[in-house]
Amino acid sequence: MVQTDTRQPLAPILHTKVPKAWATVSVVNKKEEEKGVFSTSALRFLKRADVVRLNSHVMSNSSMHCLVKQSLVGYVLPPILIVELLLGLPGSMVALWIFCCRQQGWRSNTVYLMNLVLADILLLVGLPFRIDNLMRGEKWVFGDAMCRINLFMLAVNRSASIAFMTIVAMDRYFKVVRPHHRVNRLSPQQAGIISGVTWAVVVSLRLPLLANRLLNTHGNASLCRSFSSYNNPPPGIKLHYVVFMVEFFLPFLLLVFCSIRIICILRQRQMDKEQKVKRAIRVVLLIVAIFTVCFLPGIVTGLTALSIQKYRPHDCDSYSIATELFSMSIGFTYLNSALDPIIYCFSSSMFRNTLKTSFNQLGLGHLQLSRRGSMTSDG
Repeated sequence: MVQTDTRQPLAPILHTKVPKAWATVSVVNKKEEEKGVFSTSALRFLKRADVVRLNSHVMSNSSMHCLVKQSLVGYVLPPILIVELLLGLPGSMVALWIFCCRQQGWRSNTVYLMNLVLADILLLVGLPFRIDNLMRGEKWVFGDAMCRINLFMLAVNRSASIAFMTIVAMDRYFKVVRPHHRVNRLSPQQAGIISGVTWAVVVSLRLPLLANRLLNTHGNASLCRSFSSYNNPPPGIKLHYVVFMVEFFLPFLLLVFCSIRIICILRQRQMDKEQKVKRAIRVVLLIVAIFTVCFLPGIVTGLTALSIQKYRPHDCDSYSIATELFSMSIGFTYLNSALDPIIYCFSSSMFRNTLKTSFNQLGLGHLQLSRRGSMTSDG
């Protein structure tokens, strides 16, 4: 006689009312719980609401892939982020003050740089929450809503920084290589419209981070990560991954193209020895260098983690190492905000001269900034 298996998947009996207390759930076999299958004898002790809650708990855990805490990140990353906050926030606030209060006249290039400043400031505003989370050992205490908002702001302003760095480089490219192109005659108002459209596109592509739960429980810790270990990511998270990759490779190719074209064209014209032209080349190469240092580590580690998850799904050790390295690459992302003031100085002679004048008026001594503007600065 064949013995009938009385174990049942939990989901089909969600509407079965069972009268005992939650405390007696300990009779559930641990292996059955891990599989999401429970015996009838165990289920009869559960109240209906608790069955629903237990099902949700099991499904949540089973939908995650190799979910582990990242101990090394908690030791290494906080000091780095604190230094970047102390360097980046004052530098960005000074730049904002110069653009808003000291700048005499606006041009298209100035508008783009102003938006880059705003992206940096908004990125740094959410940094204290990340530092607190890491110093607590990845115990996010601010709730699911703040987790979504924090990761949303990180993603939006990372994307905005990439976008406006690319726009600044493209603006420089047209002024050097195509000096008579109509793009070089854009008014500040038109540049403002371009900036507004850029922000709208960036925000709309990152909205899925607000719509999906990103706070996951692991032991006694609440993990708030945008790169969550889903076995089967929902569509919004898949879109987030795609945007994360495309927003690096497309601008990177554009930046490399602009750099090569500027150098080649200027050498053909035998202008590469002139000081103004040298400055124009330096600006684009500087943007490429900062872009690569700040954003390439995240792409490499992120792609590595996704590849391990897809092709070696049972190799949790390698996956955990890759995701931990990815989390540490956030330090390079925030470094961008500390380095961007260098771009402001190299890209705008008006910014350099205003900064020098302001420092001298504040009695901070003679700031040695070049008075020589580049042929492409500020239009």
